[in-house]
Amino acid sequence: MIGLGKMVLGKALLGSAVLALSTSLALAGPAFDACAAAASSQFEPGFENIGRDLSAIDADAAIAACEKALKEEPNSVQLTGWLARAYFAGGNSAKAVPLFETASAGGNVVALSIYGDMLTTGDGVEQDAARGAQLLTQGAEAGFALAQNSLGLSYDFGEGLAQDRAEAAKWYRAAAEQGMAKAESNLGLMYQDGIGVPRDYVAAAAWFERAVAQGDASAQVNLGKLIADGLGQPVDYQRAAELYQAAADQGDMYGQNNLGFLIENGLGQESDPKAAFALYQQAADQGMALAKHNLALLYEDGRGVAQDYGKALELYREAAEAGEMLAAVNLGLLYMDGKGTAVDNAEALKWTQIAADAGQVIGLNNLGHIYEEGLGVEPDKAAAISYYQKSADQGYQLAIDNLARLRGPVQGGGTGKTKQK
Repeated sequence: MIGLGKMVLGKALLGSAVLALSTSLALAGPAFDACAAAASSQFEPGFENIGRDLSAIDADAAIAACEKALKEEPNSVQLTGWLARAYFAGGNSAKAVPLFETASAGGNVVALSIYGDMLTTGDGVEQDAARGAQLLTQGAEAGFALAQNSLGLSYDFGEGLAQDRAEAAKWYRAAAEQGMAKAESNLGLMYQDGIGVPRDYVAAAAWFERAVAQGDASAQVNLGKLIADGLGQPVDYQRAAELYQAAADQGDMYGQNNLGFLIENGLGQESDPKAAFALYQQAADQGMALAKHNLALLYEDGRGVAQDYGKALELYREAAEAGEMLAAVNLGLLYMDGKGTAVDNAEALKWTQIAADAGQVIGLNNLGHIYEEGLGVEPDKAAAISYYQKSADQGYQLAIDNLARLRGPVQGGGTGKTKQK
């Protein structure tokens, strides 16, 4: 079965930056207020009703307002942080960075949050994950949600500090309890996978639901997958499709791919390969390897689109080169069978070996077939049995059958290889 694409924890600079109240509100005037309205964060105390996500900033208007305000109060660390945020929102890192340096030195969390992320990922500056983690820690310990979520990601992936999933969950929770949707979704994933916290599908669903209520696409995908897989609750393909559709409508490639999977396979609705093709294409156009694999399957089988082995070969290769092992399995088979290309046992061996080395269950089985039949290698029954065994150990029935066949009387019919769907 095609695996539904799970939304991984991603460090998103959009929506980042919480601000420290480093300038006394007593100094606030019309210019200060205009800058705050244009560039402040909704997670800053006192600015919950006017603050906005980074993606919602009108950069030109915010820059103009904050430059005017900073001229009136040139020593305001808060205005400096807001102006830096406005420049960053407009894609001008060159002007943002010096301002972030000044504001972060003054303890302003907008700078600590965004600049910490920039240093961690090397976005617009030379990468320095250790310093990035230091800045994020400072902002997180000051109690600001977006720095807390980013620090959770740094602990989750070991960026700039030792990996510590329990610490990651702690900081996700701190941000989630302040209502940050991405942190709610990230904490839900920790509960879903039992990482840093005990596995608890009910808790995972509850955190996802909180983020879904805010329209978060990641949470929509994550909750949809939980429901589609029936984890901690009955399977409900209709609700899963609604959630995937909501994410797809926001341009989320995981929502597009997963909705396509449900539609292609008629889960909770009539099967419609053409509609699935369109959704897979949208996700593939964003570079999603699994969606390219799913498109290739449709081209290979001629479902929802005219059969085209050459196009299938091209898409499988793109997906496999991006690390999608399902595609590596099927690419190997096209070379083995000479579909869309001449038979090429060397290429078949190469891609099947890559999948097998990654532990992909069907890749292991198919590599056993290659050694059993001597396709591009010397026939080697012992090697074939070894690979079939590794696949059978994961419960793959065809490999179990192949082992029984090699170890007992030969039975006619069937091949020892299969396609990954």
